[in-house]
Amino acid sequence: MHDRETVAEVLRLVRDAGLNHCEVSRRTGVPRPTVRDWASGKLPHSFQQKPVLYGRPTGREACPRCGASRHDFTGLSTAYVHLLGLYLGDGTISRHPRDVYKLRIFLDMRYPGIVAECEAAMRAVLPYNSINKFLTVSNCYEVYSFSKSWPCLFPQFGPGKKHTRPIELTTWQREFAFLVPKLFLRGLIQSDGCRFINTGRAGWRCPRYEFSNASNDIRQLFCDACDLLDLHWTLAPRKVYVSRRADVAYMDEFIGPKY
Repeated sequence: MHDRETVAEVLRLVRDAGLNHCEVSRRTGVPRPTVRDWASGKLPHSFQQKPVLYGRPTGREACPRCGASRHDFTGLSTAYVHLLGLYLGDGTISRHPRDVYKLRIFLDMRYPGIVAECEAAMRAVLPYNSINKFLTVSNCYEVYSFSKSWPCLFPQFGPGKKHTRPIELTTWQREFAFLVPKLFLRGLIQSDGCRFINTGRAGWRCPRYEFSNASNDIRQLFCDACDLLDLHWTLAPRKVYVSRRADVAYMDEFIGPKY
């Protein structure tokens, strides 16, 4: 068991100092897989605080939209930023009876590690809600959870596909996402991106990251996060590339190949 101070120090080194997981492990003595879990939002129960999103409050204590306790967005786990990237990349929210909403993230079944990360992120954001998944006919896992609070947590919810309407982050979302841009990029790449080997003449080969999304606004958010990390990017129709060797190597530290 690790105490809260150790967990806090690991998160500080990952978020604020920008160290990779191996270096954080060397400095703190925490195993690298544990550092990776904590950085993705899968924190020990002793460190998690119960969010102020549940119960059936009344009057000023209730959220006028979903009826839960008024949301303290500043108290959300950083796993929310990862989940936000996954949702913007390949997620959807649909309305069901009694004003309950279903958040669904679609992920390739070939990458069970990413599916597990998505489940962990959902659980960290709404720890008292059940998280489920099933295999679709297109060989994708649909990871989903029901809650009345999803539209409050993801106000980008709306009718129609995301690329057919404006997608803008609220002030609190933008501040939160760009406080930990590595987690934001991780979610975007895992859901709607890839890392591949780019080839050229005379046997030239170089790894490259690609983010592909039909929404101009979502692609711009990807570029904005790259700018915060001084990552050079280039544009193609519906795609953003990160190609410089140093930038790809840096992204490998917090994203790496799909698994």
